Amino acid sequence: MSVEIIAEHINPLLGRKDAKLIVHHEGSGTPDRLAIRKIASDHFKTQQDKVYVRSVRTRTGGSSAVCQVEVYGDSKLADKMVPAYIKNRNLPKEQRVSRKKGAEEEKPAPAAPKPAAPKPAAPEKKAEPAKPASAKESKQAPAKDSKPAPAETKTPAKPEAKPAAKPPAKPDSKPKA
Repeated sequence: MSVEIIAEHINPLLGRKDAKLIVHHEGSGTPDRLAIRKIASDHFKTQQDKVYVRSVRTRTGGSSAVCQVEVYGDSKLADKMVPAYIKNRNLPKEQRVSRKKGAEEEKPAPAAPKPAAPKPAAPEKKAEPAKPASAKESKQAPAKDSKPAPAETKTPAKPEAKPAAKPPAKPDSKPKA
């Protein structure tokens, strides 16, 4: 594999060097980020923990990959500036953190305590007070009948105001036409 540098830009504000490389890989597949990271660290003569590969693009059927690489002057600054997903992509597959594993670990923990105690206790309590509650409900039913009556008196007031506003608008629009 050979490397060709297309563009190189020093960014003093962020403390890094942005580079665009072409990696020629004739006779083999597109190199992974770890290989590109090693090639870039050798070329720029820095440690691998200061080099991050942002993107790798290969044209279909092509034998060269265009890569965007960031080379930081300080590894602590790189830890602050580089997003977590880019750091994750630049790790070996065994060390990468996947969201699926994290989500699966969280789900079983809350599900285990719920079925233990609350479910058996709840049906026993509901069975005993259910009979006296039915007698109370029959007494409360007449009280519910008295509440809807005031609601009926409120509804006619609103429709009267709306039709009164609409008829003056219609006669005005007819003479104008």
